[in-house]
Amino acid sequence: MTQPNTRKDSIDKSEQIFQGAIGEFLEKGYAGTSMDKVAAAAGVSKATVYSYFQDKEGLFKALVARMARERFYLVFGTESLQGEPEVVLRRLATKLLDRIARDREYLAFMRLVVGESGRFPDLAQELIRNIVHPGIKELSGYFASHPELKIADSEAVARIVIGGLVYFVLTQEVLQGKEIMPMERDRLIDSLVALLIG
Repeated sequence: MTQPNTRKDSIDKSEQIFQGAIGEFLEKGYAGTSMDKVAAAAGVSKATVYSYFQDKEGLFKALVARMARERFYLVFGTESLQGEPEVVLRRLATKLLDRIARDREYLAFMRLVVGESGRFPDLAQELIRNIVHPGIKELSGYFASHPELKIADSEAVARIVIGGLVYFVLTQEVLQGKEIMPMERDRLIDSLVALLIG
């Protein structure tokens, strides 16, 4: 008789819970989602959900961290930023705008976090801690290692770059503004690279 693979079973159960949770949070918002509803959507018992997550806030924070890791990997990949600045910046901006802007689940999740941020600031801070901060740190380190760019404050410029790209996604996709103030992705990327490279 073979022993069950408890680690694999544990991963499968947590994945079930995450899948159930994301659907509930996106449909009902943070306040409208209960652990009972998550358990039902995930097809597991409420006790199983609580065996993995202490409470709804813990589940939501774990979900934010998980989505952040996945999206960070999609944009920055396994390799650190390496290569000529023009190529690296163009590749980074293209990846961020292409992959994030087309990720409907992630955009819906962003709307949820922004919408709930006034009532639940700790949850919004999880997004900053797990997505924005690592991206800025990575890009800031890259700028600091390239003195030829003549950037006096690498962190401030990294914030400007990431902020500009996030703002583009926010206004075009999250807030549905592409019909009101349309702009082609490549036009934004070309201008951003020109500003930094000179």
